[in-house]
Amino acid sequence: MELEALRVAAVQLQSQDDVEQNLGTCRKLVAEAAECGAKLVVLPENFAYFGADDTKHRIAEQLGDRAGKIQSALAEMAERAGVFLVAGGFPEASSERARPFNSALVFGPSGELLTAYRKIHLFDVALQDGTNLSESAGTTPGSELVTFEIGRFRVGLSICYDLRFPELYRKLVERGANVLLVPAAFTLHTGKDHWHALLRARAIESQSFVIAAAQWGKHPRGRTTYGHSLVVDPWGTIIAEASDQIGVVSATLDLTYLEQVRAAVPCLNHRRI
Repeated sequence: MELEALRVAAVQLQSQDDVEQNLGTCRKLVAEAAECGAKLVVLPENFAYFGADDTKHRIAEQLGDRAGKIQSALAEMAERAGVFLVAGGFPEASSERARPFNSALVFGPSGELLTAYRKIHLFDVALQDGTNLSESAGTTPGSELVTFEIGRFRVGLSICYDLRFPELYRKLVERGANVLLVPAAFTLHTGKDHWHALLRARAIESQSFVIAAAQWGKHPRGRTTYGHSLVVDPWGTIIAEASDQIGVVSATLDLTYLEQVRAAVPCLNHRRI
């Protein structure tokens, strides 16, 4: 499959702490994305459950457990829609029961689990608006970079807070990535100032397409997320953006255009450090 263009979609959710309800919304929007022609669909972080970090272990599943409620639902969605489905951040059971991994799962169009990425950088912050979050208290960090292929598109995985660490994306590009995924649940406080700037910077410096699927709105325990799911091209231009609601945004990634950008400004070949 030597694709020169790839239709993609980013799903924007307002997930709550009801797994069945959240998965039902995902089913509807993944099907909607497929109807728009998308072959790669990205769900945001916490797509299945947006409760307290110290309760996520209750719904954690062993990686590859097709009997698990969340993974079986994702496999069914991918197969029914005939898409590559990236489910961007769910509790994967780890050796520490109370600290599951925060993992992005990749399912193929036949419903098979292709690979998974465990979030490396965990969100431990004390923000000026009074928000105090310690993701590491309830999450085990990952350590491995992950990519997968759709024809000539090599897709690199990350999750939310990873966005602030450009060295991660540089390593993904060194592995051949030309599409970078950022499923996220960015807080409103940080998102309004940093979301667009960081995503455009990652696209420009990596000369890659960036697809960022986000949570939006109000969630349990007073959490509010920024939304604005985006698709950014290798020049840093936003080519699709969600408004303040749940839904789907889609765009076509043109590999010829990416190669033109990399040839015109070959900064990836000019690196000295």
